[in-house]
Amino acid sequence: MIYCVIPPELADELYDKMVEYYKDNPNVTVIIDRRKEDRRKGQDPGEFKEKRQTRDRRRPRIPGTFPETPDEVG
Repeated sequence: MIYCVIPPELADELYDKMVEYYKDNPNVTVIIDRRKEDRRKGQDPGEFKEKRQTRDRRRPRIPGTFPETPDEVG
């Protein structure tokens, strides 16, 4: 599913045009962004700052050693 998100200030101008444009594509849904503000912006982490954990999500290296390689290439 693909969402074509239209900002509210352009909804009157673009919504009907975009619905018409994508009417033959069932994978696209046209929606109007109704969020009032970014909830993440400007907030103090408060009590959660101490609880936050960062993790290394990379795969761990395979245990063991690598075979010896010759020092000189001949």
